Amino acid sequence: MHAPDPPALAESASGGRKGTTLRARVATPSHAQRRAQWNGLGHDEIVRYSRHLLLGEVGIEGQRRLRASKVLIIGAGGLGSPTALYLAAAGVGEIGLVDFDRVDASNLQRQILYTTADVGERKVEAARDHLRALNPGVVVRIHETTLSRDNALEILRPYDVIVDGTDNFSTRYLVNDACVLLGKPNVYGSIYRFEGQATVFDARAGPCYRCLFPEPPPPGAVPSCGEAGVLGVLPGFVGMVQATEAVKQILKIGEPLVGRLLLYDALAMRVRELTVRKDPDCVICGPTATQHELIDYPAFCGVRPSDSGSVDRPEITPGELRTALRGSEPPLLVDVREPGEWDIVGLEGARRIPKDELAERLDEFVGASSLVLYCHSGRRGEEATDLLLRLGLRNVRNLKGGIDAWAKEIDPSLPRY
Repeated sequence: MHAPDPPALAESASGGRKGTTLRARVATPSHAQRRAQWNGLGHDEIVRYSRHLLLGEVGIEGQRRLRASKVLIIGAGGLGSPTALYLAAAGVGEIGLVDFDRVDASNLQRQILYTTADVGERKVEAARDHLRALNPGVVVRIHETTLSRDNALEILRPYDVIVDGTDNFSTRYLVNDACVLLGKPNVYGSIYRFEGQATVFDARAGPCYRCLFPEPPPPGAVPSCGEAGVLGVLPGFVGMVQATEAVKQILKIGEPLVGRLLLYDALAMRVRELTVRKDPDCVICGPTATQHELIDYPAFCGVRPSDSGSVDRPEITPGELRTALRGSEPPLLVDVREPGEWDIVGLEGARRIPKDELAERLDEFVGASSLVLYCHSGRRGEEATDLLLRLGLRNVRNLKGGIDAWAKEIDPSLPRY
């Protein structure tokens, strides 16, 4: 006994040409039917995102979610670059970028969102152009500003997911607290030399940044990438993880990194995971939270305002140092940078003593009428000056702006880094 024919084939068998035509109509949906099946995705989107559509966890509905989503990336640098590129390629409908910096040649070693032609351009504008070139269907909104307690809530509020690609503690605490107050997931990443970290802080389902780091480290305890260096490919790995977690948050798929801190060691090519638990005493996300608004984060992290001057710390400008070096009693120059930096550039006649070795080598300053300490940009020089003053030395000054300012203002032939 034969199985019954499908309806279209049965009509075809009994109706000749008429049946054949009917069968074709049933087997080939009209354009309107296709549009309905695509749930609003255009033909070009079907092609562009076809590899997503083949994934049962994504599919048509997931791609529509991505297109309807809004992700804010804070910091368009090393971490923001790969994150933004992958989110734009994935079809996130609206990407916001927060940054106030310009592209520098030293960025190009790791910030793959930019090209040599972008040097000197505003990062958010160059980033917007490249992301639009990658995917014209993505809306890129730029926020060319410094994130602060005054604007953070307003900037973050319209977005579904926040990606923290910042490189300083005061902004990380600010982003965290704003996300907690607004009830938004904070996809966090950080990099240092050859190591990276990534997690998702979501106070609604797990810990926040303050649960892991209740207090910031002392100012200067953790060098920046500009001081310690960073492997150029490292931000690519961490930024890729951040982009993945952002997509998972939008699609509501997989196991998010909430409560799990991913640790990546590029030299060992090893990935580890630590459990992060919610702190019941957390001041902003705990059950008895005492903080219900944004605070003064630079002050919380012990960072001096940029316009506060140096009334308590003796400094010398590059021009003043040039005059002093030509005088009858020139000061002793002390380079407090790390040995790797000495190989790049240095001032002639400077004594090379890393900042962390100063206290052990005070005897090398005996007989010097005055000291001028310098680093790359001035911050480590400030800390070294404070240290020597506390140890009882006098007539110690810091070169304002470091050797970078000297190269810019006095000797342009010196390389800048």
